[in-house]
Formats: sequence, C-alpha cells, structure tokens
Amino acid sequence: MELELRHLKTVRAIADAGSLTRAATVLGLAQPALSAQLKRIERALGGALFERGRHGVRATALGELVLERSRIVLPAVTELQQEAARFARAPRTARHLRLGGTHGPLLGALVDRLADVAPDARMTTCTSWSERELAEQLADGRLDFALAGTCGSAEPPGAAGLVWREVAVDPVFVMVPEVHPVARRAEVDLTELAGEEWACVPGDGCFGDCFTAACARAGFTPRRMYETDTASLVHLVQVGRAVGLCRATFPTTPGIATRPLTGTPLAWRHLLGWHALTGRPDTAETVLAQARMAHAGVAASSDSYTEWMAAHRVP
Repeated sequence: MELELRHLKTVRAIADAGSLTRAATVLGLAQPALSAQLKRIERALGGALFERGRHGVRATALGELVLERSRIVLPAVTELQQEAARFARAPRTARHLRLGGTHGPLLGALVDRLADVAPDARMTTCTSWSERELAEQLADGRLDFALAGTCGSAEPPGAAGLVWREVAVDPVFVMVPEVHPVARRAEVDLTELAGEEWACVPGDGCFGDCFTAACARAGFTPRRMYETDTASLVHLVQVGRAVGLCRATFPTTPGIATRPLTGTPLAWRHLLGWHALTGRPDTAETVLAQARMAHAGVAASSDSYTEWMAAHRVP
C-alpha cells in the first residue's frame, strides 16, 4: 500500500483525539474499520505509530516523526488546493517566466511546483551569488521574479520599484564531519567551535559581518574563513578542514552532519522579489504561494531542521 494524504489525516485525527474510539467518531467510521486502516498504514510505514493503553493511545517515536512531517505537509497541501482553485479560475495565457535565485535547493523546488500549476509557461532560471545582481536584473526587466535573501532583519537589495515579500526565515546551522565531537549534539554552542576554521558560500550582503559579530558576542574572533562554492565547501567540511555555515534547509549530504546553534545567533530570511510595474499581482501571488510551499517541502526533507522545528514548536 502506498501512503496517501488521507492516511496522514487519519494518523493526525487519532493523535488529536487521543483514542481510536473518539477518532472513529470524528472520522465517521466504525472503530474496527479504523483499527484495520491504522494497521495497514503502520505496515506501509514499517512500524507501530501508537502505543495502546487503558487511557487511549500515545504516539511512538515513529509516530512522532510522522506527525511532525504531517504538520508541514497537510497545511501545505491545503494551501496548494486553495491556490490551485484560484489559479484555475484566473485567465491563463502561455508566457515565459524568468526566475532568478541564489544557489540552493529552493529555486529548483519552486520551478518544480510552478511546472505543475502553470504547465503552459516556459521557464528559465538564472543563478548568482550576488543579491544585488539579481535585484539589478529585476529592475532592468531581465528577470520576472528572484529568490534572494538577507541576514536576519537586514534590508533587501535596493533598487527602485522592486517589491520584496518574505518567503520564510531559517536558522543558520553549522556543517561538521560526521565524526566531529559535536556531530550528534541536539544543538551546538558557538563557543565550542572557537578554535575551528570556517567556510561559507559567497555573497554581497552582511552575512560575514553578522557572523563575526556573533562570534564576538560568544567571546572569540573566528579564524580563517573560506568563501567558496558549495561543492568546495562540502569537501572542506568532509575532510575536516573547516566548519561550514549553511541554511537549515541544506540537503542531507554523505559524511556531513548539520546541527543548529544554541540560541539561533544567525538567521537567513528568504525573499521573493519582482518589479511593481511589470509583475502582474495575480501571477506574483501565485509565485509567492508556490515559493512558500516549496520551502515547506525542502524544510520537511531535512531531518535536522524538522527536529529543530519540533523542539522549538515551530508550526
């Protein structure tokens, strides 16, 4: 049996009700039918999702994992259905969407989502390490939309006539080799890494200054910083040359553990930008909604980020 959305809704209903009897009433099912359905779901997922007791049911470790992911997936699908309905009612004409972004998983995830909701649109992408370059391309009409970002509450790239809307805010995590002493910690205090060398991807924002300031607050000055492309950054971390800095959505990579920093001293704000005079409001809202759902999907695929969100009660 393949897992479907209705199965996640069933698991969610059982957890919310606290017992199979109450959940069956909410779902309009007989309890034996619900019990049989739950057993099929558990077989599909490879283990028990709930422990049964005299006072109801309690989620197992596997059940908690499924519930954590469902808290991301189910609202995102509901939002998708609502947005798709609005999109289907709007006039549709074939067009060319030119999308820009900094390097990372979000741009590809956005293209994937737009390919479903706008099957008639031709899409091209442009990537750059420079948020200012992306802003200039928007201002010049060479891009329709751009995914950029800022460190914390810093202002977005400036250019006349541009509109920037927030997609999501991620904590900045550290990347360490799997054999590093802090690799299995739930969180890592920045002071524990005071003696390390560092690596991050390039950018023309204030991230470097923000990191240096965070280190100063932790009582040390960072040693050598390597500003390099993603592949080289991953290599430097894997061989133990440096500790990497990354967004929490960084994809799972062999030989590397991504861990959150205690107190979240650094955050990255994802933004979607377009030109106010050339971007159609309905198209902009569609792209923004899809960008937010793309981020939710990317976040849900990261175990370390999912664990962090659950620990910090992030919906």
